[in-house]
Amino acid sequence: MNLWKRRLIFEVPAVLLFIAGAGALQAKTCDVRAFGAKGDGATKDTAAIQSAIDACAKKGGGTVHLTAGTYVSAPIVLKSNITLQLDKGATLLGSPNHDDYPPKTEFHVPDIQPLVGAENAENIAITGEGTIDGNGQSWWDEARRIRDHGVLGTGHPRPKLMIFDHCKHVRVEGITVQNSPMWQLVPYYSDDVTIRNVRILAPYPSPNTDAIDPFSSSNVLIEHVYSDVGDDNVAIKSGPINSPGPDSPSTNITIRDCTFMHGHGVSVGSELSGGAANILAERIHFEGTDNGIRVKANRDRGHDVGHLVFRDLEMKDVANAIIISEYYPKVLPPADTTPQPVGRLTPHFHDITIENVTATGSATAGAIVGLPESPVDNVVLRNVKISAKTGLTIGYANVTGMNVSVQAEQGEPIMKEAGAQVELK
Repeated sequence: MNLWKRRLIFEVPAVLLFIAGAGALQAKTCDVRAFGAKGDGATKDTAAIQSAIDACAKKGGGTVHLTAGTYVSAPIVLKSNITLQLDKGATLLGSPNHDDYPPKTEFHVPDIQPLVGAENAENIAITGEGTIDGNGQSWWDEARRIRDHGVLGTGHPRPKLMIFDHCKHVRVEGITVQNSPMWQLVPYYSDDVTIRNVRILAPYPSPNTDAIDPFSSSNVLIEHVYSDVGDDNVAIKSGPINSPGPDSPSTNITIRDCTFMHGHGVSVGSELSGGAANILAERIHFEGTDNGIRVKANRDRGHDVGHLVFRDLEMKDVANAIIISEYYPKVLPPADTTPQPVGRLTPHFHDITIENVTATGSATAGAIVGLPESPVDNVVLRNVKISAKTGLTIGYANVTGMNVSVQAEQGEPIMKEAGAQVELK
């Protein structure tokens, strides 16, 4: 079954389900000011906003409405059949007090409750022309003082901005999302998620401020997103490092018609202990990102990762055009490439198509490198044109292609290392 048929199968029922739930979402409007919110940029409006959410949910669902103003808040929790609507000029601003963010087990490790969360909820939406601001500067300052601050399971967590945990039929549309202490928008074990016409911002290089991180989620559509952040513009994940398992894969994810400025580009990985499949990224403009395409894992966080399509991409001044590597956080293999036993977390990258890609002004064309015990299999390049200071390194990988042009200012355009099987025309 081709990717488009799969998209039709899951998108059409999802649309019908969301329409079916629309009556519930339109049933009631709860203005947070009627529940005591001030929106003055100083008063903590947490209780008023949560009361509005709970009141609408008790009536079967509705719209929780934030008119223009700045609403300072600690974490809030959305419920089923709730739309959080932020008007133009409305800002939901994360409390600057770190003690306002209670500890919470998230992703199976000790973590901190996000500013906006939802758990086991259905038919939820965040819409409008307003802004959700994580007020992350103090968290970033702290992260720079503590090694691995924010990395899952290290004991130094930071709150994410929005997490949809085991949710169904989620829509985020129209708003601006910015300045999260850590990852900004995370569907976690969620199904049927649409993120559309959203701006996601964080100053470069604010640590770990990934824009969108689908984590073990399925049927995700990301379109018309403008992202200018300090880390991955999109990072598809599916399990923690050294996971004992089981972990669910991330599947049927489409990213299209987006503009990515500062950031690390479109990543699949690095945490992939559940695997990933049926990923499509198309019609994306990259400008000034660290990477364009990046598929990354290592022996402690991999699984089966395949049927990835990257097409119709334009890259300008991107540091690395294409990175497919099973050696994260490094790109190229170490001097010792002795094969190791294949286990549950051994990454296996396969069936990756890259077509209609133009990259200019890159530092490197990139690398396609697998493990000696698990080479990257069946990478197909079509109509790929890259100009860079240095060329494309290929090792322990099977790469074929047509109409491929790599222009390198220094050295060979294609550098074949051990285990490379390359047939380019």
